[in-house]
Amino acid sequence: MSYHVENFDVVVIGAGHAGIEAALASARLGRSTALFTSNLDAVGNMPCNPCIGGSAKGQLVREIDALGGEMAKAADATFIQSRMLGRGRGPAMHSPRVQSDRRRYQIYMKHALEKQQGLALKQAEIVEILTEGGAVSGVRTKLGAVYGARAVIVATGTFLRGRIIIGDTAYESGPDGMHAAVELSDSLRALGVRLMRFKTGTPARVNRRSLDFSRMQVQPGDEPIVPLSFGNEGYDIGPNRVVCHLTYTNPETHRIIRENLHRSPLFSGMIEGIGPRYCPSIEDKVVRFADKDRHQIFLEPMGLDTEEMYVQGLSSSLPEDVQLAFMRTMAGLEQVEVMRPAYAIEYDCADPLQLDASLEFKEIPGLYGAGQFNGTSGYEEAAAQGLMAGINAARRLKGLEPVILPRSSSYIGTLIDDLVTKGTNEPYRMMTSRSEYRLLLRQDNADWRLSDIGWDIGLLPEERYRRFSVKKNLILGEIAYLKETTIAPSEELNAALIACGTTPITTGVKMAELLRRPQVGYEMLRSLESYGPLKLPPEVVEEIEIMIKYEGYIERQRRQAEQAARTEGRLLPPDIDYLSIHGLRLEARQKLDRVRPRTLGQAMRISGVSPADISVLLVWLEQRAREEGRQ
Repeated sequence: MSYHVENFDVVVIGAGHAGIEAALASARLGRSTALFTSNLDAVGNMPCNPCIGGSAKGQLVREIDALGGEMAKAADATFIQSRMLGRGRGPAMHSPRVQSDRRRYQIYMKHALEKQQGLALKQAEIVEILTEGGAVSGVRTKLGAVYGARAVIVATGTFLRGRIIIGDTAYESGPDGMHAAVELSDSLRALGVRLMRFKTGTPARVNRRSLDFSRMQVQPGDEPIVPLSFGNEGYDIGPNRVVCHLTYTNPETHRIIRENLHRSPLFSGMIEGIGPRYCPSIEDKVVRFADKDRHQIFLEPMGLDTEEMYVQGLSSSLPEDVQLAFMRTMAGLEQVEVMRPAYAIEYDCADPLQLDASLEFKEIPGLYGAGQFNGTSGYEEAAAQGLMAGINAARRLKGLEPVILPRSSSYIGTLIDDLVTKGTNEPYRMMTSRSEYRLLLRQDNADWRLSDIGWDIGLLPEERYRRFSVKKNLILGEIAYLKETTIAPSEELNAALIACGTTPITTGVKMAELLRRPQVGYEMLRSLESYGPLKLPPEVVEEIEIMIKYEGYIERQRRQAEQAARTEGRLLPPDIDYLSIHGLRLEARQKLDRVRPRTLGQAMRISGVSPADISVLLVWLEQRAREEGRQ
């Protein structure tokens, strides 16, 4: 029996990283919002490693922050170790990463949701999405309660028909032993949503007291710490509180794994779902990389108030006895005590080709997808999609155009464009190599790229935007000064240049030209008695150095992006009947009709659409434009 309880503008299903950002964005943009979760104690849960950021993922977090999202602030408030990855490479590869206190992160996020005006946080399992006239009209809970809604965002993570698999044992479950969501999959199928079956896994958790860290390599955090949130620039957010440790698998580890492959559900056929290519299980790594005699394994704390340690790099679905046996072959883990065994989890997710670039389902007005439900993996990818789905659901209800970020603007834009244009046949993970504009899309300039958008749509607070404007003006003013100011040769300058390992000067040189030398740093130039000192914040100095040292490369990539935008940005009429366009190959007709690209650029990136097909499409568009002009 069903009964009506309450109406909301937007309902979000799932309070993981995608659901949190979606609900907060919707409520902050003035839409009455309800966020449903099957367990309020699991809000913001990190069922895998409690870390935020990493290669390419750190860029996503900073972009979320620049737009007005919450993830970076939560990470700064709860981190226990902070590192900037990729320091030994160019600035496009620098990526912030923090190890968070798992429970404190959850507490932070739950409290942020509870405090948000216009947002109701509710514990209930949603079993059905309701529609009227083909459009979303509300949701129904397992208890029969009906909540009206004009938009629904599905952010169910790995809960849809979740199935835990360890050895030859499999049972219905979400992560961390929580209930799976079974009935909602049936409701989505009834609405015509195409579902896929994916798989992910998580390593064992072990007791710190059973580890011998003297046999491992110490992995300290960075000093000074770079905050993830631009709002924390210039503030002391606290020190690193823990160190992590590194050990390795060895030939004996691999022997035990190989001898037990017949007990692995991954190889026995028991696992049906497709797993992540770039985060494989240890048994998969041993088989795929048979020539390697060792793999890195990191021991990372789960929090300050627990002895649980996360064994990064050792996900597995082998039976418990095998897991214990191979772990005890590694240096420092000889006496390891397993608190939670590693497991694989299968789950349902939607084919993202059903979504348009706003993350709304093309055939179901008002229904949005976000996070692992859209076929991705990772907390950061989930949060980015949740933020955009929340923004666009709120804007749709206000009669506003969706916010669609181009690939050249952000990793978020790249992520969503990849999903809705190319689809995915495995859990999608963001990597720097997926972006053709990664020198433009650095972690340090995410605020420069996206703060104006965050401010314009109403998510970025006034104080944050004011601070960004001050920072931007400092950067532009100092770059102009360095380009305009000539520095004359002197004993002081040439001694400093020789000390840096570069040649002295004999004539006057613009300060910017000197700064372009790899050996010369901004602080050295500004420390010269005649030209300094000018004390600027570290984040401003970093941006100045990058913009000057890499100016030629940045400008070349910017021109490429602008040229591509002129071609790719051409909008395609939404009513094109691709199946009737003569000259297009059959595969191209079918793919174009299925994806329904918004722009010519999207059409060009669809797998199975060739340059010749694009030429045919352009001719057809020109012919249609001439015919419409004669009418």
